[in-house]
Amino acid sequence: MIKGIAASPGIEIGKAHLIKPQQVDINTEAVIEENIDGEIKRFDEAVGLSKLQLKQIKEKAEKELGADKAEIFGAHLMILEDPVFLDEIVSKIKTESITADNATSQVVKNYVEIFNNLEDEYMKERAADIKDVGERIVKNILGVSTDSFIFSEKVIIIAKDLTPSDTAQMDKDKVLAFATDMGGRTSHTAIMARSLEIPAVVGLVDITEKVQDGDLIVIDGNKGIVSINPDETTLKEYETLKRDYMEYRRQLKELKDLPAETGDKLRRVELSANIGTPRDVKGAIENGAEGVGLYRTEFLYMDRDALPTEEEQFEAYREVIEKMAPRPIIIRTLDIGGDKKLSYLDMPEELNPFMGWRAIRMCLDRPDILKTQLRAILRASIYGNAKIMYPMVSGSEEVCRANAILNEAKQELKAEGISFDENLEVGIMVEIPSAAVTADILVKEVDFFSIGTNDLIQYTLAVDRMNEHISHLYEPLHPAVLRLIKNVIDASHKAGKWTGMCGEMAGDTSATAILLGMGLDEFSMSAPSIPQVKKIIRSLTYEEAQHIAQKALSMDKPEDIRNMVEQEMERIR
Repeated sequence: MIKGIAASPGIEIGKAHLIKPQQVDINTEAVIEENIDGEIKRFDEAVGLSKLQLKQIKEKAEKELGADKAEIFGAHLMILEDPVFLDEIVSKIKTESITADNATSQVVKNYVEIFNNLEDEYMKERAADIKDVGERIVKNILGVSTDSFIFSEKVIIIAKDLTPSDTAQMDKDKVLAFATDMGGRTSHTAIMARSLEIPAVVGLVDITEKVQDGDLIVIDGNKGIVSINPDETTLKEYETLKRDYMEYRRQLKELKDLPAETGDKLRRVELSANIGTPRDVKGAIENGAEGVGLYRTEFLYMDRDALPTEEEQFEAYREVIEKMAPRPIIIRTLDIGGDKKLSYLDMPEELNPFMGWRAIRMCLDRPDILKTQLRAILRASIYGNAKIMYPMVSGSEEVCRANAILNEAKQELKAEGISFDENLEVGIMVEIPSAAVTADILVKEVDFFSIGTNDLIQYTLAVDRMNEHISHLYEPLHPAVLRLIKNVIDASHKAGKWTGMCGEMAGDTSATAILLGMGLDEFSMSAPSIPQVKKIIRSLTYEEAQHIAQKALSMDKPEDIRNMVEQEMERIR
C-alpha cells in the first residue's frame, strides 16, 4: 500500500493502465529554400487543428465540469492566438531554414526555460501551459495522435502527472479512477476529478515506477491510499468498503429535498452552489442547492473580442435568476486579473498579478465596465432573488466607491423608467486578510459577507496553492485561518447580518462541523459536494458542532485539529 493525497473521494478496483510520455522524434534536418513555404503551411495547419481540438475539449469540459473548470482551455487558446509567439516560430523557420516541428520545439523550449526561471509562481504556471500547447502543435505537425485516453475496457489510469486537458478528455465510462506521482488536493486536475466524480489519489511520488500495465489496483480516494496487487483478504475488505461507499452515495441522493439542519433542529443553514454559466444551474438543482452562492460572471467576458454589452449580460443574469427563483443568486462582479486575462483589455504584465490590478481594483479604475454590469444585474433582479457581491475588497473605501457607482446606476434606471429590486442586498467577498481583520468596520457598508477561502488561505499563509513544493503548507484548518473566519462571522452576527463561504473549504467535509459550530450561515460549493456536507450537518446536534468548533479554535496544529474532528465524527456516528 502507498499513501498519497486524497484528491477525489470514492473506492475503485480495476486493472492499471500506465500512461507513458509519448516519444516524439523532431526532424532536425535543414530545409531547402523552395520547401520553406511548405513548412510554414504545415505549421499554420497544425495551429488550426490545435485550436479545433482545444475548442472541442473546452466544450466537453463545460458540459461535464462547468464553465469555470473549462476556462483553463481558454487560456490555452489565447496562446494559439498570440501573434508574438506564432510569428517567432514562423520567423525561425524562415531565417534558420529548419522544419516546422523543430522551430516550434525550440521556441517553446526557450519560453518554458525563461518562465520556469522566474520567481513568480503564476508565471511558472504559464510555462506549463505553453509546454502543453507547444507539444500539441508539434504532434499535429508530425501527425502524432494527441488523444491518449481512448480505452476498450475499464481501467485505472496511472501517470506521472495529468494535465487538465488529459482529465477533461477522459471517458468517464471507461476511466474508473486515477493515481499520479505529482499533484495536490487543490491542483486543477484534482478539482476536475472531483467534478467528474472520479476517485483519485495524487502526490504518490513514484507510483509509475511501482505499477505495470495490467496490475490489479485499488484506489481509495477517501483516505488517499493505493494498493497494488492486493492479497485476497485485502481485496475482500475493499470490495466491502466499496459496497458501503456506494450505499452511502445512495443515501446521499435521498437527502436532496431535505433541509440542511442539525439533528436537534436548533440550527439550519443554507447550502448553495458555485456556478459559472446558466448551464450549471441544472447540476445545482439536481444536487439540492438552495441557491447560488457564487455566480462567476467573468466567463461572460472571455473567449470573445470585445466587452459583453449590457443586454447580453442582462439576458445571462435573467436566465439564471429565473431558473433558480425563488432561491437566492449571489452575482459576483467582474473578477478579472491574476490567472484570468482579457485579450481585448489593455492589462499590464505584472510580477505578482494575484496581488495586482484585478477584480474590484480594475473595475473601480474602469467605472464604465462596472456600471454596465451593475445596470444589467439590477435590471435582471426583478425576475427573482438576486444579490450583488464585490470581489477582492481590502478596505471600506473600495466598497463605498463601488456602491456610489451602484447608486448612479440605480438613478439612471429610475430616470429611464426601468424597474429593479429596490431591496437588493450588496455584499463582499472576504478573501484578503485585511478585510477579515477589519470585518467589524466593513460590515457597516454591506448586507453580508462571503468568505473566499481559496485566496484567503494562500494570502494569510503566504502559500501559492498551485506550487507543488509548498502545497502541503496550504492548510484550511490552520489556526490563523480559523480565527479569521470566526472573526468575520462574529462581526456580521453582532451587526445583525450574515456570513457565507464560497471557497473550496465550504465543500471540505473535514471542515463542515467546525464551520457549522462557528455559526457560518451559508455554505456554497461545487454542486456534487452538497449532499455530503448536508449529511454531516444533519448527523450533528448544534451543541456537538459548537463543541468541535471550540476545541478546534483552542488547538495549535492543523494536523491535531483534523485528527480531533475525525475522532469526534467517529464518536458521533
